[in-house]
Amino acid sequence: MVSVVQNVAIDCADAYELAGFWARVTGRPQDPEDRPGAHETQVVLADGLVLYFNQVPEPKTVKNRVHLCLRPEGTRDEEVARLLGFGASLVADRRNPDGTGWAVLADPEGNEFCVLRSESDRAAVAGA
Repeated sequence: MVSVVQNVAIDCADAYELAGFWARVTGRPQDPEDRPGAHETQVVLADGLVLYFNQVPEPKTVKNRVHLCLRPEGTRDEEVARLLGFGASLVADRRNPDGTGWAVLADPEGNEFCVLRSESDRAAVAGA
C-alpha cells in the first residue's frame, strides 16, 4: 500500500490573491468557484496535483521547510524576470557565471520557491 500526494497546502493571509499569483506563475486557472475573500482556494496543475491555499491568522515567520521548485519552459533567467514582474521577490541568487545554479524567490506572502535551469539552459551548459 502507498499514499498518493493529493495537494500541496500553502498557508497564507489572502487565499484568493495568492492563488491568483500562482495561477499566473503556472499558467493554470484558479478554481472557477473561488471568489475574493474565500478562505480556501486552489489551482489544479496540468498533472492533476493541486496547489491548495488555506487562509490562516498567523503570519509567516521562518523559512519554509518544504518548497516548490519550478523548471521553466523558457530560460531560467527569463522566468525569474517574469515572476519578479508578477510580484515575486528575489531571496537568494544561486546562479553561477557558468550557467548552472538556481534562483530562490518568494511569492507575495513570503513563501520561498526555486527557479531551476530549463532543459535548454541545461543543454547549453552541457554543450559548452
